[in-house]
Amino acid sequence: MDALTEEDFALPPVKYEYLDHTADVQLHAWGDTLEEAFEQCAVAMFGYMTDLEWVQMTQVHNIDAEGHDMESLLFHFLDELLFMFSADPFIVAKKVKITNFDRENFKINAMAIGEEFMIGKHTQNAEVKAITYSAMQIHDRPQSERPEVFVIVDI
Repeated sequence: MDALTEEDFALPPVKYEYLDHTADVQLHAWGDTLEEAFEQCAVAMFGYMTDLEWVQMTQVHNIDAEGHDMESLLFHFLDELLFMFSADPFIVAKKVKITNFDRENFKINAMAIGEEFMIGKHTQNAEVKAITYSAMQIHDRPQSERPEVFVIVDI
């Protein structure tokens, strides 16, 4: 892996929101590219679990995900990140950067930059139990409109 640059630690503008849903929450994220929409969706998931203002970017974790279509790729991408948060040492990411987005073979390589979740330092918001395919939408629009994704997570 190449050495990290200052740009790797620069936070992009927030491009996501939370939409109410019954026993779940819908993540709605967007970006200038589909890759950015996927990254923002991942950060939205972490932001729903804890206040990201308190998360420092001291650790880098690489994750890989693959699927058989774009929806399964998004599902597995978020699921890998959720596993990273759920498995000891409970890493919470403040920034997620896709380093390789293979649209033909539906594969993603990404860096999650954050730190170990610690009670007392980080707030405990809603627990995301699982990613779902329910009402999942991926809109990869022409350049005139922003690409966006909608994902419902089980809380």
